[in-house]
Amino acid sequence: MIYFVTGTDTDCGKTFISSALLNLAKELGRATLGLKPIASGCERTERGLRNSDALSLMAQSSIKLDYALVNPVSFEPAIAPHIAANQADVDISPESILNRLSGALEGLNDSELCIIEGAGGWRLPLGEGRYLSEVVQQLSVPVILVVGVKLGCLNHAVLTQEVIKADGLEIAGWVANIVDGDTRCLQENLDSLQELMSAPCLGVVPHLHDVSIETAAAYLDVDVLK
Repeated sequence: MIYFVTGTDTDCGKTFISSALLNLAKELGRATLGLKPIASGCERTERGLRNSDALSLMAQSSIKLDYALVNPVSFEPAIAPHIAANQADVDISPESILNRLSGALEGLNDSELCIIEGAGGWRLPLGEGRYLSEVVQQLSVPVILVVGVKLGCLNHAVLTQEVIKADGLEIAGWVANIVDGDTRCLQENLDSLQELMSAPCLGVVPHLHDVSIETAAAYLDVDVLK
């Protein structure tokens, strides 16, 4: 089954949670695959541009693919992808991204867990009035929302939920990732999220001192993910 992971903002922990979900599913015996279709802020290596988010997903994937299939669109500058694409004269229209993803998605079956991690938030611009969310609409896959728990997260979570639904897509579940360990009234905020979100909660990941994928996975539940 394919899921698209988005977040309430850029630093909510999409990669961390996506990798932890893949890790948990893999430990439970499921075949796993993580994809990062578009990424900026990549490092130039002797093998080409490499993105740390994509490499993290690859490390938790039991299905091994070439890097170019996992992260088909990569930019070195740590700037908005549509700006980087304009500077590099690269087509990142939704149709182009879908075409680049097709090789990785071909042949997947429902028993395999595939997570496609987005970039930024739900309305990531691709230029010319197009958005990454259009890719998800065309794939017609369920969405997992990562809520970066900090001051303001309730508004961000509700607005993101509303626009995903308005786009005609299902939210399969959400994860509360406590990015600010000093968040005031933390439990009250978590209780409010439970009331405001319409999808099941896949877990609450605390502000960790041991920031490891395996530790985060222990706080998650993938049973509701087909």
